[in-house]
Amino acid sequence: MDFPKYDGNIHPDEWIKDFQKYDYYWRERYHLTCLEMAKSLVDSTIKIPTGIRDIEELRNALKEDISFTIFRNTNKRILQSLKYIPERKGGNTSKFISNFRKLCYNSEINDVEEQKKYLYNSLPISHLYYISNIFHEKMKNVNSKNELIKKFEDIIVDEANLITNESVVTLKHVATGKYLSSIKNLSYKSGNNLIFVGNSEPVPNSLWKVKFDNEFATYTDSSVKLQHINSWQFLGIHSGYKSPSNNHTE
Repeated sequence: MDFPKYDGNIHPDEWIKDFQKYDYYWRERYHLTCLEMAKSLVDSTIKIPTGIRDIEELRNALKEDISFTIFRNTNKRILQSLKYIPERKGGNTSKFISNFRKLCYNSEINDVEEQKKYLYNSLPISHLYYISNIFHEKMKNVNSKNELIKKFEDIIVDEANLITNESVVTLKHVATGKYLSSIKNLSYKSGNNLIFVGNSEPVPNSLWKVKFDNEFATYTDSSVKLQHINSWQFLGIHSGYKSPSNNHTE
């Protein structure tokens, strides 16, 4: 069996845990105890004290070596720079959480409050203004790692349901239950595409792309445009022209 040496690029706890699984193999194949075999597989660049009597003393010796300090600090810096990418932009939440938990483990960051800060800082800058209050509200009483991850998943689900720049939407007329529609090449006399209340179910002609100045819209200061998917024309008011069906502004 070609078991990897300990060279300071894995957490000592993880390396020893994996190593101990083969205790019987070491004894049968090499006639060595688990401790003796483990000591022989520590890289020669890492000096361990003589007279180590058991696995726990070996574990502590590996953690006291400068290589572990470097390993832990490196993982902490990677954790600080970790950024969450929403799935609608090609990200993978499951892999992100797995990576986040592994980096916390390698950095020995076990305090839930500290983990909250790293999760919050992992959110894209464009998200912070819009979901900052939601994040802190949901995380307020979280005191376990599993609950922390569950609440983060809840936030991600909420964010995925937000209408963002270039979301595709339908607009339903409340009184009639029908959808705002347009048909390519069906025009007013002015030449602009005809806009009408269409089917009571969404169809391709009732799909519109939302355009914001930023990724998210705010109530008071966002310009919102609607672009018809099929014709690529923007919804607007054409002053000076009247709709032939009801004499309202086109």
